[in-house]
Amino acid sequence: MASHYPPGWLDELRSRSDLVQTVSGYVSLKKNGKKYWGLCPFHGEKTASFSVDGEQQLYYCFGCKAGGNVFTFIMDMEHLSFQEAVEMLAERARMPLPQMIHDEDYQRRRTQRERLLAANREAARFYHQTLFTPTGAESLAYLRKRGLSDGVIRKFGLGAAPAEWDKLTKELLGKGFSPEELSLAGLTVIKPEEPATENTPARPRRMFDMFRNRAIFPIIDAYGNVLGFGGRILGKGEPKYLNTSDTPVFNKRKGVFAANLLRKERHLDRVILTEGYMDVISLTQFGVKGVCATLGTALTNEQARLMKRYAPEVWLSYDGDSAGQHAILRGLDILKEEGVPARVLDFPDGLDPDEFIRRDGAEGFAKLKSVTPETYRIRRLMDTLDLSSQEGKVSFARQAIAIIAPLDPVEREGYLKSLSLRTGFSDQVLRQQLAQEVRNQGLAEKSASPAPRAASRAPADPLSAVSVTLAEPDGAAPSKGKSSVPDEAVRARTVAQEQLLSLAATGLLPEDLVEEEDFEGSELKYIFQDLKKGATPASLIDRAPDAESRSRLTRLLMAPVAEGTDSMISMAQDCLASIRSGRLQEKIKEIETRAQNCTDVAERMGYMMELTNLYQKLDKEKQA
Repeated sequence: MASHYPPGWLDELRSRSDLVQTVSGYVSLKKNGKKYWGLCPFHGEKTASFSVDGEQQLYYCFGCKAGGNVFTFIMDMEHLSFQEAVEMLAERARMPLPQMIHDEDYQRRRTQRERLLAANREAARFYHQTLFTPTGAESLAYLRKRGLSDGVIRKFGLGAAPAEWDKLTKELLGKGFSPEELSLAGLTVIKPEEPATENTPARPRRMFDMFRNRAIFPIIDAYGNVLGFGGRILGKGEPKYLNTSDTPVFNKRKGVFAANLLRKERHLDRVILTEGYMDVISLTQFGVKGVCATLGTALTNEQARLMKRYAPEVWLSYDGDSAGQHAILRGLDILKEEGVPARVLDFPDGLDPDEFIRRDGAEGFAKLKSVTPETYRIRRLMDTLDLSSQEGKVSFARQAIAIIAPLDPVEREGYLKSLSLRTGFSDQVLRQQLAQEVRNQGLAEKSASPAPRAASRAPADPLSAVSVTLAEPDGAAPSKGKSSVPDEAVRARTVAQEQLLSLAATGLLPEDLVEEEDFEGSELKYIFQDLKKGATPASLIDRAPDAESRSRLTRLLMAPVAEGTDSMISMAQDCLASIRSGRLQEKIKEIETRAQNCTDVAERMGYMMELTNLYQKLDKEKQA
């Protein structure tokens, strides 16, 4: 994980963000020995296999192999990038970000953000309380007519905006918020003072509520902050839906509706993206998990990246009208740009998700088939062309082949058969057109067999190779070169080196006990060098390039079970004896082979003397 933050500042933030305390906010931990144990939050389990090392500030799950430090824990739990996790922890620790330390305006902006969020929170409370009063009766009747229960109304914090011009504004002014703050939050509209003219008298500054006579849908971020509101008009009026404009705390391009609920749902296979607030609420009421909606805009790249954190796929679930179908096509383009696998739920009879699930229920929704982007595009293509004409068939075949050209041969096969049936063109003709389209698109023809592996290059950061070279506890160590040493001996030495590194990471071993030469692999040497220079185990995790490398590096650096420093030193000495003895034995076998194949008497005598020295060293190692 690349970081533009100063290492010293990150170290201080880590020290202020105690891992045990942070994890305890999500997982119930119990201390057993020097470590804490609990049920892993990253996979379902009934027996605790999730371990937290408070001294090393590392966690590791022996079930799913998840591991890391406080930054990676927040990243995985909150579905954040490294930078966002750092910012979140810095906010908790009240530490200004490095670029903010010398920014004189930083505190003003921070205070302003807190004030605007507080105003939104009070507004949401006011709207929700109003809903269950006579003033909100019309809004409540509308929501219940849409089939919403009181439970789901409260779950989403739905509310009612009074018809009066300035009811909310007066309420919030009475709580100490200024007119300027309410205007910045998008809650109040301020009309400036108008001077007198020949025909009209002067008019003082006027203030009125942004939302009036509307059912209110609070827009809440993943952390429970109310960022803005959506309002549905009651009766006639335009616009039908009114949304908070962009403010210092709200950007409709960057969030999704129901992000706060999405964040709480674990192990999602997909996120279902809808167009409207009511779609999300209705699907949620019927038990559908992982649902969210765009905020009155077409899907944006920022929203695609946000949803990617919560699940491996996004299913577009838009309205069945022509506008919804067009939005799906554009949404598929956005998701493809962001590398997010996508599928489409195509609702029958032109229904939207809310209408469909209220008609067919959760069982009907569960039976809906999701289709691939290619299938969906081809279906829409069929709706626009006349397949009864030869011209229509030719156009359809050409455009459909352009859609499937980027797929691999296995995926294309089914589409080609279907195209042949729909158009009447032979398989041979369609394959010729496909070959031409592949050339036109500049695509390398994909093969079902794996491509040859490129020659490996030395990584820029040695830690990036950790996932390739470190042995798992129950796997054989990778072979290097043409060693004649049995695999069991190589593995034993590798395990000893890994345990020695974990002991060295505690910082409790005598400084001169372990040497760089005790580690055969360059990666282990690099890690040991960094530890010798004063790097903490938790700080090394930040440099792991991916989750697999992070997992294995964490396992290496977690302190082994030991009663105290003396026990650790004894364990280290055992590891050193195994490593050094094994290396000597390997050298002895090599010299013995050379001596046996040597015909020169003098050279053979040299080998015998070298063997004598090696055996003496081996005896010393065994006696140590």
